[in-house]
Amino acid sequence: MMRSLAENPLRDSSRSERGAAPVVMVIFGASGDLTARKLVPALFDLGCERRLPSQFAVVGLSRSPLSHEAFRERLKTGVHSFARNDDAPPQMWDNFSKGIFYHSGDLKDPQTYEKLKELLAQVDKERGTAGRRLFYLSTSPNYFPIILEQLSQAGMLADPETSKVIIEKPFGTDLETAQALNQKVLSVAKERQVYRIDHYLGKETVQNLLVFRFGNAIFEPLWNRNHLSHIQITVSETVGLEGRAGYYEEAGVLKDMVQNHLMQLLCLVCMEPPVAFDAKSVRDEKVKVLKALRLDGGVGGDLSRSVVRGQYASGWAGSVQVPGYREEPDVQPESSTATYVALKFAVDNWRWKGVPIYLRTGKRLTKRVSEIALQFKDVPQQLFPDEAPSPNLLALRIQPDQGVSLRFEAKRPGPKIQMQPVNMDFRYGSAFGMETPEAYERLLLDCMVGDQTLFTRADEVEEAWRVVAPVLQGWEENKVPISFYESGSWGPVEADRLIQQDGFRWRRL
Repeated sequence: MMRSLAENPLRDSSRSERGAAPVVMVIFGASGDLTARKLVPALFDLGCERRLPSQFAVVGLSRSPLSHEAFRERLKTGVHSFARNDDAPPQMWDNFSKGIFYHSGDLKDPQTYEKLKELLAQVDKERGTAGRRLFYLSTSPNYFPIILEQLSQAGMLADPETSKVIIEKPFGTDLETAQALNQKVLSVAKERQVYRIDHYLGKETVQNLLVFRFGNAIFEPLWNRNHLSHIQITVSETVGLEGRAGYYEEAGVLKDMVQNHLMQLLCLVCMEPPVAFDAKSVRDEKVKVLKALRLDGGVGGDLSRSVVRGQYASGWAGSVQVPGYREEPDVQPESSTATYVALKFAVDNWRWKGVPIYLRTGKRLTKRVSEIALQFKDVPQQLFPDEAPSPNLLALRIQPDQGVSLRFEAKRPGPKIQMQPVNMDFRYGSAFGMETPEAYERLLLDCMVGDQTLFTRADEVEEAWRVVAPVLQGWEENKVPISFYESGSWGPVEADRLIQQDGFRWRRL
């Protein structure tokens, strides 16, 4: 028998400035790291800043047998470790935690969902959440169809106005499984209820890309084939597997990073101006980019001229010697799983025809950095014969040093004409004097207010899988050999050759 729930201490506080309605967030897989490291710290930060609806609650659900109190203590540790407002007064956590509850059960058992309904009805009564539900699926992906079907059978997805579903990545493992999952999702819910989440879209610097492009008159006229020579998108990691060998052996770098994160960055860079800044208009333009996107292997579509796959060998991460991928715990000794990929794409439309787009991402690289770099064409005439000017470059830094940098040529002081590249920098920290909110804060709040702009649509997910399908097939057929690279380097030498064949070089980051 469930104990009486405490009154909501935030009931009389101000409503979120964005008008989020009262809601209960039900987190499936709540005993996992995502809940403690990201979701609840993000919610706590929103609560500290009075952005949560005044009537709000969290119900965690997983198989682990926990009491409400034990679950709250586990989350408290996560908040103290990962929340931006970790130094908030103790009463902030005390008030926030009174809206946190826990329910254990087998995700395949219909009785789990019947008992969940009873708990939610009690939460509604005590917390004033008015029957609104936000179901967050952060379990293993093989449970997604099961949870969706059970929620539907229990009648908890029937009303599109009061129930929403957030689905974590990976959304499928290839085009066929993504299509099957979309069919299941849309058989039990409306598209407007579904929020396929990619946390990269919640990063302030990623969102700033839209403002940078479409809120400034000086950049958009230059954002095309007439002025740009090529584009580079880099997402590099210094870490290895971090105990995720089971997942990574199945996914690899292409499914873990390219199909979702890097494709989203590419779409935002290459999309046309939307007719309005709303979910449908923005997502329509992103889908158009994906439909025009293809691997650029030259005449005959040679995959080896557009794709490099690599795997890290032993080396150094800073001052620590680290093992190679095949020497990691629980990795097969002859594993062919890629930990690095470099890709060359073309966008077959008027704006981008002839502008190659290079993507690279990998583990155990030199430094942790995410950047989009747009390199401009060379000047049409050399007026200063003693020196050739470096091409202008616009770099958008996503992490960790968030900001924008514009490189241009300037005259070095002195009696002679001598040029030197200089940078004009904008940095988030110094410009705004505030800490950048975490991505999940923005995304969770958007879901509460019903804004799907930063979430992927069904056709967008499928088009992204279509783009990488030839790579997956080529790897299965061994059309692209594995290139090994030393841990702590910038990747295999074959990646350098990929971009050098067109007369370019990777950025030094």
